[in-house]
This record gives sequence, C-alpha cells and structure tokens, in this order.
Amino acid sequence: MAFTGNFMCTSFKEEILQAVHNFTASTGDTFKLALYTNSASFTAATTAYTATNEVANSGSYSAGGGTLVNVTPTSSGTTAFCDFVDLNFTSATITARGALIYNSSAAGNPTVAVLDFGADKTSTNGTFTIQFPTADATNAIVRIA
Repeated sequence: MAFTGNFMCTSFKEEILQAVHNFTASTGDTFKLALYTNSASFTAATTAYTATNEVANSGSYSAGGGTLVNVTPTSSGTTAFCDFVDLNFTSATITARGALIYNSSAAGNPTVAVLDFGADKTSTNGTFTIQFPTADATNAIVRIA
C-alpha cells in the first residue's frame, strides 16, 4: 500500500508563502483532482501531478482528473480554510485508492494535498463521487491553523 493518510504536501505549504496558489472562487487558479490506484506512491514530499498509476479513462473521468469548484477561503477563530464542491465522475467504471489535488494553473502542476480513501473505492458504470467534508475550521479539506 502506497497511501499513508491524508495530508497537505510540504511543497504546498512553502508555495502558499510564495503566492503560487490562489483559491479565490471566481478569479483564482484552477485546481484538479486526479484518482489513483493502490499502486501509486505519494508522500508529503510529492511536489507535482503525475500520470503514473492514475486510474484509466472511464465515463466522464479522463487523464488529469476533474476540475474542482473552489469555495472562497474564509476563517473561523484562528483557522483559515477553503473547500471544494463535491465532484462526480459519471458513467464511470473506476477503482481508486486515493487522489491528488493539484493546481493546474501553475507551472509544473504543483500539488496541494494527497487523499487516502482508506481502501479501494469502486464504481461500475455509475457515478464515482468525491464528497468533501464540511467547510469549517475543523473539517475543511484545506485548513491552516
């Protein structure tokens, strides 16, 4: 097994300070989510999107993954956070162990986060859904405390 949990990539943390990523909903960068098999190998040191061990094209899923709809960043208490609208791949036969969120607007497709589904998740000629957690200071997919 190559997925070892959910985490923000170390390079992403540095790139935030370099203004590489803009999460503003209507005017920001384009973020994508790519799905991977259990053969994929990601660590906190992962720095860019890769097609290696990405799931095959099926239904509305194609190489590079799906475009995410940003939820404009906000804060609560001392935590800033942003989120994405749930993502659906329709008419798809997919088995994925995890996903990679990356910035397709920035040079080199830099990574944001690695998502570990905990086990293979499958759809058979159906809808494969990525359901993001509640957009709040405790649960949002991208949080800076």
